[in-house]
Amino acid sequence: MSRIGNAPIEMPSGVEASIDGDTVTVKGPKGTLTQVIDPRIGISIEDGVITVARDNDEREARALHGLTRALLANMVVGVSAGYTKELQAVGVGYRAALKGSTLELQVGFSHPVSIEAPEGITFEVPEQTKIIVSGIDKQLVGQVAANIRRVRPPEPYKGKGIRYVDEHVRRKAGKAGVA
Repeated sequence: MSRIGNAPIEMPSGVEASIDGDTVTVKGPKGTLTQVIDPRIGISIEDGVITVARDNDEREARALHGLTRALLANMVVGVSAGYTKELQAVGVGYRAALKGSTLELQVGFSHPVSIEAPEGITFEVPEQTKIIVSGIDKQLVGQVAANIRRVRPPEPYKGKGIRYVDEHVRRKAGKAGVA
């Protein structure tokens, strides 16, 4: 029995959900998100509470039960509060700048690296070494943050690179001198 799938999703005030066939649409103050739901999963919306149910106990239906509930809960939080990921550039001369909706990174290459903000994503650079990625779609925010980190991942010897603010980089000892 899925414990996650059985939990009801409470919608905060200002958030509306509707079902149209196999598509669920959630509207809120920050925007609108849609998700296509597998036909083996049933969804009902009553009194501001979304409940997810499955029609059988097959392995795949049980897996989809919890997944569907988690996706819907992420949509409700996204349209009401939104999601953010914070990154930090660590290294001498490593910095970020915002030019319009484009993020420009100087991270030790001979050229600046430009990253265009996809639709629904906004970048903020409160300090030269801090980048904030925000949006309503949790998956898209996480993917864009991962793409920024991939430009220069943190290396284990000096810790230089782009990392998440709460990320711990395991450090290695350098060369051991010949004694």
